[in-house]
Amino acid sequence: MDFINAVLVFLHLLGMAGIIAGFMIQLITGHRAGPKSILHSTLLQLVTGLLLTGLAEMGDDPVNHAKIAVKLVVALAVVVVGILNVRKPDNRLAGAAGALAVVNVAVAVFV
Repeated sequence: MDFINAVLVFLHLLGMAGIIAGFMIQLITGHRAGPKSILHSTLLQLVTGLLLTGLAEMGDDPVNHAKIAVKLVVALAVVVVGILNVRKPDNRLAGAAGALAVVNVAVAVFV
């Protein structure tokens, strides 16, 4: 079970890095790969986050449901921003996705 948890955390972190990388690609170069990178990375984060929550619920340790709820709302907001950014690419949407990803990391670390 520890190995599966480690793989999911690894993929979750790669998703966060993909959001930031997509934001930087779109902002600096204006390349068309940025919005798709953001969207796919947000979906990766959402799926792995849900799986990590399921694993945590199966364990013996208590789960902070308020933290998970906040992270889920932020993750869903990033998915919506990612979808809108693919439909009509805009640097402000990419910036919002990057900022929300950083907020999600802050919630994960500090709450």
